[in-house]
Amino acid sequence: MFAEAVLDAGGQLEVVLPSRNYRERKVKPDHVELFDDLLARATSVRVMDFEDTGREAYEAANEAMLTSCDRLVAVRDGGVGEKGGTGTVVELARVQNMPVDIVWPEGAGRA
Repeated sequence: MFAEAVLDAGGQLEVVLPSRNYRERKVKPDHVELFDDLLARATSVRVMDFEDTGREAYEAANEAMLTSCDRLVAVRDGGVGEKGGTGTVVELARVQNMPVDIVWPEGAGRA
């Protein structure tokens, strides 16, 4: 939803995929069409040099993503997540003294 909102507002989407098999392994069948549409609308797509998605691939993708931005806007509830997840990239950005904005609307919840 966030990527669609950015594009609809005239922004650009730059994608970093953690592995070559990310689409096949992680994108749910009912989300494939939207995933493909967002990739087609992206100004750039970078695929990390990992065959399989896992913690190491996610951490490498996080680091690569941070090298191409000046500010991190993270959609996150603030809960404890997995290593390599959104919380990890937020902390990495803060260590690098990058401005970080957390977006989590009041009343929002996880499905």
